[in-house]
Amino acid sequence: MQKYIAAALLFMAGALSAFAGETARLQITVTNLNGKPVDRASVIVRFVKGRSIAKLGKKQMTSWETRTNQDGWTKVPELPQGTVLIQVIAKGYQTFGQQFEIDEDDKSLQIKLNPPQPQHSVHQ
Repeated sequence: MQKYIAAALLFMAGALSAFAGETARLQITVTNLNGKPVDRASVIVRFVKGRSIAKLGKKQMTSWETRTNQDGWTKVPELPQGTVLIQVIAKGYQTFGQQFEIDEDDKSLQIKLNPPQPQHSVHQ
């Protein structure tokens, strides 16, 4: 009886690991239009598609918030491969937002921030 239980547990563990899904490591570099790094920029990464089969349909962590270092880059913890929305907010720059397809184990993204546009008003 114990052999059957042990065999069933091993089978279920193997099946779950086979369907665990691919994960990726993401490094994001934020610069201005001149190529200079933007430090202390807030980087928000939201996973757009998917659920983890390994967790039997329960949602896993789908949003991460980090800040860039003095060299303008940040690393995001391992996330499932698929579509992610990346938003970058930095003082003195336009807010950046775009969806990216992550289909590699290690992905590096270069994001260039634009300077703010002048305010438009009817009263000028």
